[in-house]
Amino acid sequence: MLRYLRLLLFPFALLYGMVVMLRNKLYDWGIFKSVRFDLPVICIGNVVVGGTGKTPTTEYLVRLLADYQVAILSRGYGRKTKGFVLADAHATAETIGDEPLQYHQKFPHVTVAVCEDRVKGINQLKANHEVILLDDAFQHRAVKAGFNILLFDFASFMHWQFLLPMGNLREPFNAYRRADALLITKVPVAISQEVKEEIGKGFLLHDQQTLSFASIKYGELVPLFGGENQSVRATTTVFLLTGIANPVPLANYLKSQTPNLVAFEFPDHYHFSQDDIRQLVKAFGEHSSKEKIIITTEKDSKRLLGDNLKDLLLNLPIFYLPIQIDLAVTDKQTFDQNILDYVARTKRVSNLPQA
Repeated sequence: MLRYLRLLLFPFALLYGMVVMLRNKLYDWGIFKSVRFDLPVICIGNVVVGGTGKTPTTEYLVRLLADYQVAILSRGYGRKTKGFVLADAHATAETIGDEPLQYHQKFPHVTVAVCEDRVKGINQLKANHEVILLDDAFQHRAVKAGFNILLFDFASFMHWQFLLPMGNLREPFNAYRRADALLITKVPVAISQEVKEEIGKGFLLHDQQTLSFASIKYGELVPLFGGENQSVRATTTVFLLTGIANPVPLANYLKSQTPNLVAFEFPDHYHFSQDDIRQLVKAFGEHSSKEKIIITTEKDSKRLLGDNLKDLLLNLPIFYLPIQIDLAVTDKQTFDQNILDYVARTKRVSNLPQA
């Protein structure tokens, strides 16, 4: 059935691809204006719709660039506000989006802002910052980022990819040629060198491009509303609540800890309703297991903090599971140094106020 549906959507994917390629050419030819800024601007993006690990990669860069005054600029997908919004103590997932709220709460020393117009957003931030990180802006070509990091999910190389709406590619695969660094994410820890080399053959890299590999590193469970830490054992029943693009790696990781997994899966950036949470709570309460917990992702947890949902979950053992990217030992030094070198050579003479 899926095959026939894709065939029906092929003409629309073809038309979409022609429009995207024309748009890119108009930027390449200078007919559409692309603005370059006089400070380091690093873009973290992908060519597919969600699920490649942009959030943990952005967090990795924040840690790498700890010696600089960094601002993260995002579109703020899923927020209910418009225009430029600066994260503050009153920020919620509804005002700035779940991922920016995660950045804001995790890195209080970093400025986090959202704006659909990245040029406008950078202009608002550039006077008081040394580096701008653009979260998910590879297709936002109105900004000419100085360094583009393009992410690919390892699993995407296991099957054919198609353009929207036939598949989930935002633009043709050869858009990778605009990137400075290619990062294959969610790589199995035991991947062989032969598999890496096979993936590398799919790219025609120019001299300035690098290809790196990274796996997911799972952290310790964090109580959402306070309470005691808890671990997953073989006897634990896990109720997994997700609203992310690709919950499969997380589900597989938890299945390696326990065979008892009950999944409540929703679309990416989904705004959980009270009915959704009531169904989860009901299923949790009726399950016969005496050793049971609820686990969600760190990003999803930000959409559970509103009073309308928080009250339904307060008395339950609910945790979020943070993740980080873990670059291959053979790639980490080059990946890090290329970014640090770019920032160092692009850094303008600072006129920032002194602390």
